[in-house]
Amino acid sequence: MIGAGVRSGVLLKMFGLCVLAGVLVAALLLPMATGAGAMVNQTSDAMSRMSGSLARRDMPQITTVTDKDGAPIAYFFKDYRIETPPDQISDTMKAAITAVEDKRFWDHGGVDWHGTMRALATNFSSGSAAQGASTITQQYVKNYLVHVAATNAVEAEKAKESTIARKLREAKIAVELEHTMTKEEILTGYLNVVPFGNQTFGVGAAAQTYFGTTSEKLTIAQAALLAAIVNQPGSLNPNSNPQDAMQRRNLVIDLMADPNNNIRITKEDAEMAKKEPLGVMSPLGRPPNGCVGVGDGATDGFFCTYLVDYLDRLGIDSDKLKSGGYTIRTTLDRKATDAAKAAAEAQVPTQTEGIANAMAIVEPGKDKHKVRALVANRDYGNDASKGQTAYDIVSRVQPFGAGSIYKVFTAASAIEQGMSIYDTLDVPPSYTSRVYKNGTAPYTVSNADGVQPGPRTLQMALATSPNTAFVALQERAGLSNVVDMAARLGLRNGMTGVNTSGQGLKPDGSNGPSQADAIKKGNRGAFTLGYTPTSVLELSNVAATIMSAGVYCPPTPIEEIKDRHGDPVQLNEPRCEQAVSPQVAATLAQGMSKDDTDGTSRVAAQSVGWTRPMIGKTGTTQLHQSAGFLAATPQMAGAVLTYADGNSPQGICDGGGDAPPYLCGKNGGNIYGGKVPARTWFAAMTKVHEGLPAAPLPGTP
Repeated sequence: MIGAGVRSGVLLKMFGLCVLAGVLVAALLLPMATGAGAMVNQTSDAMSRMSGSLARRDMPQITTVTDKDGAPIAYFFKDYRIETPPDQISDTMKAAITAVEDKRFWDHGGVDWHGTMRALATNFSSGSAAQGASTITQQYVKNYLVHVAATNAVEAEKAKESTIARKLREAKIAVELEHTMTKEEILTGYLNVVPFGNQTFGVGAAAQTYFGTTSEKLTIAQAALLAAIVNQPGSLNPNSNPQDAMQRRNLVIDLMADPNNNIRITKEDAEMAKKEPLGVMSPLGRPPNGCVGVGDGATDGFFCTYLVDYLDRLGIDSDKLKSGGYTIRTTLDRKATDAAKAAAEAQVPTQTEGIANAMAIVEPGKDKHKVRALVANRDYGNDASKGQTAYDIVSRVQPFGAGSIYKVFTAASAIEQGMSIYDTLDVPPSYTSRVYKNGTAPYTVSNADGVQPGPRTLQMALATSPNTAFVALQERAGLSNVVDMAARLGLRNGMTGVNTSGQGLKPDGSNGPSQADAIKKGNRGAFTLGYTPTSVLELSNVAATIMSAGVYCPPTPIEEIKDRHGDPVQLNEPRCEQAVSPQVAATLAQGMSKDDTDGTSRVAAQSVGWTRPMIGKTGTTQLHQSAGFLAATPQMAGAVLTYADGNSPQGICDGGGDAPPYLCGKNGGNIYGGKVPARTWFAAMTKVHEGLPAAPLPGTP
């Protein structure tokens, strides 16, 4: 016997549902009626627009990012959804969902009055409100409003609230949909938008998440399980609650065999299907969301992060990326990336305390500079105990300098002003500048250990890197010209987009000035010695500019983008420009051509048997907390920066032989650009150039 209190509550619920049913009838059948009917008609235009939107099924879709050959490297999604056309949804799935959610789906006009009355009677007789009456069309409307139309959590909650107004809206749109969409289209729309738990939406994604298959290949048992959990994905999660999920699945299978269904299975098939295990994948097949975890995410994550930032600057922000359903084919080259990663780790193992070894590879070109690899010895990820970092240490400006690599900008500026690479420079043991100051004292500079004094050509000075000669040359070329040359050749963000700490400039200018302005204003003679924060990617692009006849292009990570319909997406990427004349670029390339044969990278080059024509320049900062190598062939450019990335940076010591480098105190170390950075570059580029012909440098007679 039903208790008086329970019966009273059920009567109230039944009364409310009866009122709702009456209001729905009035609203739908008497459009000019007053009260609730008038309220609905006042919003008829908005309803029509909403039904039109549902008819188009413009819902969030997953964005797929691939390497240059089409292999996926990352996915981005607000909801994991693979939108699936009706001909790719199995009949078993259609049979399962209609059997359990809306038996009269193929017959009603959007609102099932027979089902509504049956639910009222069932709820009353059972003493509960356990049975609902929403059709698949109404559920489609609700799920669309919650998971597609809502732009924030508040709107999503409003779309789910238990009110007559909400039910009226759903019913009104449902009836309109029945006039603008076919039953097949409505069912397909519903199956594409509805949640299946585990952050999975739509049957296409659900088939992949739970069974590693496609929706057209779903078996009876698989389709029945998906239909079973669709409205209770939490409580019927097959991983955490397999017994209840199995019971509900078998109930759906029985319903699928009902002879009154428009799409049905045989009793024999039903009995066989019920004997099957749940068969859910472990782990689930839903891909990782974002730059961490997919494919070789530990390697590709740095490239992925650069791509996200690059797209954001071009107007495809995070929200668009996660809902737009783009297919983005990037410039990432698997061979180059894997070679660079292996080389970086071989020199500095992943979990080496306090030392990062980052490498960028860019392909030269006069119409594009394609980024082929962005890697580090660090893995990309969120577990610092495993040597991982999710901070972009390759493309973003780091708070460490590249050392004497910056002498390239001084040489380029001097060449542009008419100097020959065969002109002689004086190289004294020390040099006191008459132009630059060290505070109030004169600025005096000495050469690094092993650099012998004595005159030499600009070409040999680039190979042997005497500090004294380049500080004097910077005086002649003009500091402002040299700083501008650094930006022209490739350090665009590093010179004009960050401050002297390497932090991005704020729009209000509160953390400025830029590095370029601060160096010029401070008349800082040490600029040519490369003490300022630097981006490894931008360094690599400097070499690409030199090898592209002086044409600067922004380093792009994109080959092509297609929208959800497969149509090309046009991006307003910055144009390439002639940074220096082809003659200046060719002369500079010849000037940098002796580093691997007569200069500071000779030992590293010999260790791999390097014989190709190339340009190169090493660099080391004063306290040996960072060192770098910039080099290129006509086919590929690259840069490596090895630096102290811990919270308390120290000098870095070279381990010697096959031993890895290590931190060796605040007062300096013995690492140089010709050691770990050059060894990393040559090991990687030897692999990258396999199968490529040796190409002459620009300006070669």
